[in-house]
Amino acid sequence: MIHWFKKIRFSFLLIFLFALSSCGGSTKKEKVETVDNRPNVLWITIEDWSPDLSCYGTKGIHTPNVDQLAAEGIRYNKAFTTSPVCSTSRSAMMTGFHQNYIRANQHREHNKQPLPHGIKPIPKLFEEAGYFTTLMSWKTDMNFLPDTKEELFMNTNDWTDRKPGQPFFARITFGGTHRSWNRDPQRPIDIKDVELPPYYADTPFVRRDWANGLEQMQLVDREVGTLLKRLEDEGLANNTIVFFIGDHGRCHIRGKQFLYEGGTRIPMIMRWPGKIEPKQISEDMVMSIDIDATILEAAGITPPVPLHGKNLLGDDIKNRKYTFAARDKMDETHDAMRSIRSKDYKLILNLMPERPYLQYNQYKENAYPVLAEMSIMYLKGELNPAQAAFFSPVKPEIELYDLRNDTYEVDNVADNPEYSSVKKELLTELQNWRTNVIEDEGVSDEFRAVGVFPDKNPFSTVDEWVAKNQKNYDFNRIGWPAWYPTKTLQEWQKARNKWEPYVMRGASENIPRPEIGIIKKKKK
Repeated sequence: MIHWFKKIRFSFLLIFLFALSSCGGSTKKEKVETVDNRPNVLWITIEDWSPDLSCYGTKGIHTPNVDQLAAEGIRYNKAFTTSPVCSTSRSAMMTGFHQNYIRANQHREHNKQPLPHGIKPIPKLFEEAGYFTTLMSWKTDMNFLPDTKEELFMNTNDWTDRKPGQPFFARITFGGTHRSWNRDPQRPIDIKDVELPPYYADTPFVRRDWANGLEQMQLVDREVGTLLKRLEDEGLANNTIVFFIGDHGRCHIRGKQFLYEGGTRIPMIMRWPGKIEPKQISEDMVMSIDIDATILEAAGITPPVPLHGKNLLGDDIKNRKYTFAARDKMDETHDAMRSIRSKDYKLILNLMPERPYLQYNQYKENAYPVLAEMSIMYLKGELNPAQAAFFSPVKPEIELYDLRNDTYEVDNVADNPEYSSVKKELLTELQNWRTNVIEDEGVSDEFRAVGVFPDKNPFSTVDEWVAKNQKNYDFNRIGWPAWYPTKTLQEWQKARNKWEPYVMRGASENIPRPEIGIIKKKKK
């Protein structure tokens, strides 16, 4: 009897010890290695650049590194930003929502607010999901709060600071294509080798400025190549989704800040080894904010609020009929436009048609040599109708372009009866988007500043009047006056003469960029 009891007691002891060891009761903790196989994300942004790359067929330029990236993945031929300037387009890309919906639509917003509707910035969603997040360049340029690099990303400049095996979400901006432009001594571009849009005057000065921009992109291409080589060298390329994109269109007078193709059409390339077949060219209608939806789904992250952007690998993209864009104030230049684009047509609704396209903007007048060249030609009556239309003192309320026959958007068919059904359809869809998607606030009387300024400019440049009236008007609130032309012919000629040696400099010459006009710090 006693022997039987001892056996039972011994059995219970063994069970107890086994259970204890199974529940982690050992005094020695074993290190458990976990492997996170979710893909890394590297999002490369260049500034102020259209699809002016050799892989997109641009003449004169040579961009072998971006071309190779495109060959290894998918190149989108119909990719568009949501807004034609940096802070608004970047605010959209940082969230996955149109900038107007999150009230981040005023470029250089002076009264930034937290994101509405429970929306969180994309890097925060990745951080909460266990990703290491890093911004490998300095610029955030958000129109909402928080807006600093330290608040939006983990406080670091590189993915090497992550934990072993931790996936990363990295963003980097190469800013060289933002004015000013450096020349490329290794591969200078002859002005005879470039192709200008027909809405620009074909002069040696304009051709040289255009070629200088292409040379700067060649320099940026080498920076991109160095970064991509690093991915390979560190053995990260095979499990990293790489996106290459422009934040908005080219920094030329009829590009950036406007809703034509030159301002809204952007390069977009995606590479994802093992998931994306190489050498693909897509004609789908895609937007910059689609990147957010794509990378979140790839990482298995569900955003708290459904995004406006769509997964680039899903059926929604294949079925998309329209893309939309919006422009509001640019610095203290007050204007507002909305656009809708189908595969065949573009409609632009000018909400402030009473204002000229080229009303005063300090940035453009101090950065765009071609603005001086063509303003002189306009005032002398030397531009053809396609070139002069952009220099008009007023705008049509509606612009409609048949992109099948008019890729450069120079023939406005809004009043052509043959396009009445297209015009009606696009206006209806645009209004639906404004009302039900972005909850458009439109244009207030204060924004128009009707009756606020004198009827005429008493000086030879708007720049001089603005500089002398900084303390008399709250330009942050009401904007700059829209007097036009913004300079007399003589003043534009002075500006053109200052630009001449800089624009026409040799590929190895070091000539500083001139200051044009009266440079003043903006009133805070």
